[in-house]
Amino acid sequence: MTPLEIDALVIDVLGTLVDEPAGIRAGIRALAPSADEAGVEELLTLWQRHVEREQRRVLDGARPYLTSDVLDLEAARLVADALGVHDPAAVAELARSGRRLPPWPDTVPGLDRLAQRFPLIGLSNAGRSALLQLNAHAGLRWHQALSAEDVRTCKPDPAVYQLAVTVSGRPPDRLLMVAAHAWDLRGAQAGLRTAYVARPVGDPPTSSDRFDLHADGLADLADRLDRAGGTGS
Repeated sequence: MTPLEIDALVIDVLGTLVDEPAGIRAGIRALAPSADEAGVEELLTLWQRHVEREQRRVLDGARPYLTSDVLDLEAARLVADALGVHDPAAVAELARSGRRLPPWPDTVPGLDRLAQRFPLIGLSNAGRSALLQLNAHAGLRWHQALSAEDVRTCKPDPAVYQLAVTVSGRPPDRLLMVAAHAWDLRGAQAGLRTAYVARPVGDPPTSSDRFDLHADGLADLADRLDRAGGTGS
């Protein structure tokens, strides 16, 4: 195997390090305690589809850039409307569930281990204020956390990955993009090296995807980087 000469890791947040659906489910259950599991999943899907659709519209130029806070509030309103809830305070509280996302069990120890060897750069579609609260709630360890809000677009727009390249001050092929979403890694392949980390809520690779590493979690990723000869700094 050709050694991976890596100077820093660029790591996705939503879905890769935190369980986004679990946090939103918790918000839905708090708003509608009597909802059954099927109803909660239907409302979760309503939320997720709205955010995905509107981010795609931003990427396509059909809508001006909006922060994740705005999209979460729009999604919360849709969910609340479906439940017949029209209290603005309740809707706002539901929207905040998009910032209270639990980390995966291996996330905090995995980041601690990786941070001993590599600079860690978080790169997220979450807005700046949302990312701050996400990091604090989940206890994420970073050397730098970057929001797509800084370039007013969303991944997989190349400008978002270029933000990480610019901030790192390193050539893109010396950065390893880590994500649980194949679509995210495909976007990063414009220059960065790539590592897929399997998560229950991720977007798994297809047979045609060619990523540098595949890992079952962050501990496995650290092991594979050891074996692959990643350099760190």
